[in-house]
Amino acid sequence: MVSVIVPTRNSARTLASCLASIRAQRAVEIELIVVDNASSDVTPNIAYGYADVVTTRGPERSAQRNFGASIAKGDHLFFVDSDMVLTPNLVSECAAILIETQAPAVIVPEVSVGQGFWAACRALERRCYVGDDLVEAARFFRRSTFDAAEGFDEQLLGGEDWDLSARVAQGMRLPRSVGHLIHDEGRLRLVVVLAKKRYYAGSFLAYWRKHPRLAISQARVVRPAFFRNWKTLMRHPVLTTGVILMKVLEMSAALSVVLPEMIGHVAWRSDAEARARRMP
Repeated sequence: MVSVIVPTRNSARTLASCLASIRAQRAVEIELIVVDNASSDVTPNIAYGYADVVTTRGPERSAQRNFGASIAKGDHLFFVDSDMVLTPNLVSECAAILIETQAPAVIVPEVSVGQGFWAACRALERRCYVGDDLVEAARFFRRSTFDAAEGFDEQLLGGEDWDLSARVAQGMRLPRSVGHLIHDEGRLRLVVVLAKKRYYAGSFLAYWRKHPRLAISQARVVRPAFFRNWKTLMRHPVLTTGVILMKVLEMSAALSVVLPEMIGHVAWRSDAEARARRMP
């Protein structure tokens, strides 16, 4: 059995499509668990119409996912966000990959959709990342692997999926599914994108301490994937300009949070070392 765990918070716009696509999966037994985080809209009502289990947990998605895993009965765990739709037979494909390869986890690629210019830019950016280990992370795990890794790091606001993926992979390249997740970005607004980037950047230093080389590679504005897919980008010059602008603004938003923390950390260490030298 596969336990599919969906964390939610005010997810009414996309949740029905997400859960319906999970229920439409065939050839494998599925346990569907929704872990809500104090939604103020009709999210719980929608969840009760589809899920085997609806429960509440917070304060963040990592805690929601870990709690969902703790009550799950499946031999495999699949973590799906509430604004994602599964392509047909994706669950059975991922389960078959784990059985055939003996890998600890499976990476499931994402395709972005939405309305407006910035959503189109995000879709083009995401298209460049398919097959890229720096960006894509595992979502489908053996239960034993997930338990041995002690789940998601609940101290990380962002990068928790990359962190877990790196820990379970232990240097090996994880297999990928052919089926994918369709990520519904809605009408993407730049101000919301930048606000999210600032919020998730708050745990970058903690992530960097765990994975210093990986974190620096992932933090680049112009990633290697852009060079590999330069022909695709050249076919869409206006959207490509938007992608680069969005990445620059995202980096600026993140640095506005990270740099003060880094400066404070360096100053604290220097002060601590100075006090240590003065001790008899």
